[in-house]
Amino acid sequence: MTTPVGTIKREEESAAGHGLCVMTRRRFLMTGSAAAVSVSTISLSLFPGRVVQAEVVEYPRKHIARLSALKDDQPLEFNYPDNEANSAAMLVKMGGVKAGGGIGPQGDVVAFSYICSHQGGPLQNRYKVVDNHRVLGQCPLHLSTFDLTRHGIVVSGQAYENLPQVLLELEGDEIYAVGIMGLLYGRNRNLIKSQKG
Repeated sequence: MTTPVGTIKREEESAAGHGLCVMTRRRFLMTGSAAAVSVSTISLSLFPGRVVQAEVVEYPRKHIARLSALKDDQPLEFNYPDNEANSAAMLVKMGGVKAGGGIGPQGDVVAFSYICSHQGGPLQNRYKVVDNHRVLGQCPLHLSTFDLTRHGIVVSGQAYENLPQVLLELEGDEIYAVGIMGLLYGRNRNLIKSQKG
């Protein structure tokens, strides 16, 4: 819906007459958008030839378990992507409850970091079944709880970032960890090796 220019002008005159802010929200958004485009154009013209490069990171492919050996709602611990600090993770078959990023015939096998995304609290032995939800938490530091059926989103507590999810592949009966969605707590890159190299 477009607003006639006269309406905007009347709103601004009315606000100015009452000692209020002269700029309406609509005008602010229009001006702000134009300013953002101008700044990006100026930045590109001030630094010609500068190319922004994205770093492509290749995670290791690590065998975790056999699908046929997993028991419903019994987490299996492992480390990924390495054996360095904050790499503790868990794999779990969630008893037929389909999950975001889940693998297997029922889409119910997922893996997540065992380190709370808020302040690094340990989440081992904190997997719970709540009706049709599967949660990890409460973190012993600030009571954060994460819903494993929905990509590890925060459902309560002080955390404001999802729990990092370990990406999985199924090849026959074999389960492999192949990457991480999210940043592991305490790291500025998930792969320690790429920090040193």
